[in-house]
Amino acid sequence: MSALPTEIPSATKVELPQHLTLVLRITPMPENCNFDGDIFGGWVMAQIDLAGAVMAARRAAGRIATIAVNEMVFKQPVRVGDLLSFYAEIVRTGHTSVTVRIEVYAQRLHDDTNHGVKVTEATLTYVATNSEGRPRALPAEEVKPI
Repeated sequence: MSALPTEIPSATKVELPQHLTLVLRITPMPENCNFDGDIFGGWVMAQIDLAGAVMAARRAAGRIATIAVNEMVFKQPVRVGDLLSFYAEIVRTGHTSVTVRIEVYAQRLHDDTNHGVKVTEATLTYVATNSEGRPRALPAEEVKPI
């Protein structure tokens, strides 16, 4: 199995975040559209939550729960067939919480330019939980991904 590329190939090159980790790639489908034909913002939000949870669960070394969407900005519409790449970084840790910033880029696969654009950015906070769903302390050291 080969590693995913860290760049979105495009005719008009977009500056991708070199300091963030690529955590998710997905292509939205027609069933994810709103009544205007763009991808429903709630679907994008759900994918952002999943992407942020990857980083939070790694840092928490286990179970986590989303406790806050601190900020979410939709910059460009997402279209059916775009290749979305979700980049994330941990921006803050507390005793039990992890705050993650996520940037979403779309490669426009179905237009003449095949260009990439930043479509969304968000900051979410997660809390580490035990098997009963109660907050637990984060491990002293970050667990490194495999």
